[in-house]
Amino acid sequence: METGEFDLEEMHLGNGVIVEKGVEGASEDDEQGMFEHFRLNVDAGQAPFRIDKYMACHLEDTSRHRVQVAIKNGYVLLNDKLAKANSIVRPGDVVRFVMPYQRRGFEVLPEDIPLDIVYEDDDLMVVNKPAGMVVHPGHGHFQGTLVNALAHHLGISQGPDAKDERMGVLVHRIDMDTSGLLVVAKNDNAQLNLAKQFFDHSIERRYVAVVWGNLKEEEGTISGNIARDPNDRLRFRVFEDPEIGKHAVTHYRVLERFGFVTVVECRLETGRTHQIRVHMNHIGHPLFNDSRYGGSEIRKGTIYAKYKQFIQNCFEICPRQALHAKTLGFVHPVSGKFLQFDSELPEDMTRLLERWRKYVGNMPEEI
Repeated sequence: METGEFDLEEMHLGNGVIVEKGVEGASEDDEQGMFEHFRLNVDAGQAPFRIDKYMACHLEDTSRHRVQVAIKNGYVLLNDKLAKANSIVRPGDVVRFVMPYQRRGFEVLPEDIPLDIVYEDDDLMVVNKPAGMVVHPGHGHFQGTLVNALAHHLGISQGPDAKDERMGVLVHRIDMDTSGLLVVAKNDNAQLNLAKQFFDHSIERRYVAVVWGNLKEEEGTISGNIARDPNDRLRFRVFEDPEIGKHAVTHYRVLERFGFVTVVECRLETGRTHQIRVHMNHIGHPLFNDSRYGGSEIRKGTIYAKYKQFIQNCFEICPRQALHAKTLGFVHPVSGKFLQFDSELPEDMTRLLERWRKYVGNMPEEI
């Protein structure tokens, strides 16, 4: 569903532990790679020791159970190879705990913010995020975020140096101005299991978007590496050079046509920053009212003043990119059952589509 790319800032915490904190370069959606949360450089005088016991002893506030769950899910590397719970560490070895999201470095304070909870059990929650809400605190948004709301709902507060992130971890994200479904892990096993599903691209994610223009095909696939635009650090773009960026695939199908704009369903095969927005812009169909990618200008239509006023009214009705994370499906980390959730389009997008239907019905000769 749309994590950003991160620069790594290294900090030494003692006991041979090196933590690399992710500094988010752009808010957004899903996995961009594996990020090192902890590194243990085994001392020269260390006697041979089981890796799970060694990590539990050297990582503050991290239980042996959490270490074992992390090892089972493939997040612990011993000398850059996947570790087993009974692997033995020896002098000179390097133990790394990596996760497919950055480690936060700031305090999370609970805030009594209403949540639209679609599903909840002992292991996870599925929430429907409104447009305009930031997912994670940071970069000028340290209050009013979804994580702050989750901290209040779960009754937990954590400081900036928390080692054991148990407050309900969002293992993926969507943009601030994108609405829709997110899954939240409530314990270690769920966190690591769900993160692995996202990293393996096995999560079902379907979005509804309104894009400029009339797509030629009823369905198609957009494939292209995505990386940050060197000319604008707030934007991303598709690069033809296979050595640049990260592989990204978006499948789309047309749901409704209005001539000047098209309603599409986008299914994410991968989850890169701004993926849908970048891919649709790449094929010449930017999202309606997406200011970052040129969608907040009239891209298709007539020159008449009434049409321009109509588009301006539409921008006011839906004052953000017209994108909604509608469907989310995954395997439950405990029961093993496949769960699928669906959310209705929010009011702003519903009103936008109603306005377009009425416009097209009244002016068929212009289409």
